[in-house]
Amino acid sequence: MSRKNIVVSNVAEGHDNPIAELVQVACRFDSDIMLESDNRRINAKSIMGIMAFNPSEGMSVDIVTSGADEKEALVAIENFLVCA
Repeated sequence: MSRKNIVVSNVAEGHDNPIAELVQVACRFDSDIMLESDNRRINAKSIMGIMAFNPSEGMSVDIVTSGADEKEALVAIENFLVCA
């Protein structure tokens, strides 16, 4: 299992549909990818979950990945959320 805390940047600025694009990034990986913040934990591969979670600028989020490609998945989600 890999875990990293990040602060979300303005993802809406660089993407036409940031929620769908985040789910697409997550779905490229076999690993389980969870986003956690303020006692909420959602599956990053769930569009409804991401919509309810609503990652927004300045939000502190823990990215938790587990599986064969967990490190790559963590980096990809982090890069998306911090607009790297």
